[in-house]
Amino acid sequence: MSGSIVRIKGDGLDLVGEAFGDPAAPPVLFFHGGGQSRSAWRGSARIVGDAGFYGVTFDLRGHGESNWAADGDYLLEAYGRDVERLLQHFDRPVTLVGASRGGQASLVGGSRHPDRVRLVMLADVAPMMRDDGVDGIRAFFAEGEAGFETLDQAADSLARHLDQPRLGEASRLARSMRRDAAGRWHWRWDPATGHAEFLHPPSEGEAILAAAARITSPVVLVRAELSHLLTNEGVARFRELTPQLQVVMAMGVGHMFTADRNDGFAAELLDWLARTPERIAA
Repeated sequence: MSGSIVRIKGDGLDLVGEAFGDPAAPPVLFFHGGGQSRSAWRGSARIVGDAGFYGVTFDLRGHGESNWAADGDYLLEAYGRDVERLLQHFDRPVTLVGASRGGQASLVGGSRHPDRVRLVMLADVAPMMRDDGVDGIRAFFAEGEAGFETLDQAADSLARHLDQPRLGEASRLARSMRRDAAGRWHWRWDPATGHAEFLHPPSEGEAILAAAARITSPVVLVRAELSHLLTNEGVARFRELTPQLQVVMAMGVGHMFTADRNDGFAAELLDWLARTPERIAA
């Protein structure tokens, strides 16, 4: 079942989301990883909506149906500013849930508004991550820029570069892709989002470290057991910077696990929401 489409202003552009539940209920906003779309979190958004929250899964800037950045800005700070604008849209504290790039944006944007953030839940995101672990993501973006002749080729690219199981039914990717006049399949994102200057530059690490030191809201890290990006040292550094951090291990999954582990993630999220009372926004 599809939710209701919402369009909310980010930082100078429109962000498109899919909403589940009562708009008057406590909001829970979901943000996918780079190269994904709002569909990655649809299952979790639906579950929390059914549980009495207002779950909204968003397309990041330059992804899905959200606007492409007219100025070409896809640095982490820009994604963080989008999150800040969304926080201002709601009249009560918001829960932020993010995977990979969406988690980084949640941490950066949410850290600046502690009175407006009930909880931040991160899927395999920490301030210090292995740079060589991003190589597969860089290769994935680069290979996809020219498009694919078939959906099977796109599925092969996903499995090859992002360290996740090969989709059995490549046709499922059609909703995440578009077809050009020549019949080639392209991912639904601005190709500029995958350019080298936007994938793990030094400024990004500095921004996340500063956000981790600044944030005072409750933070939960759901760490993927088979992650190729997080290290024990990185998680330990996160604990030093963010004393309130809680860490949960997701067994048997890799970095991009939210694409197919939504139900289990939602159950964990609902448990933490039950433990985290809503605060009154200033």
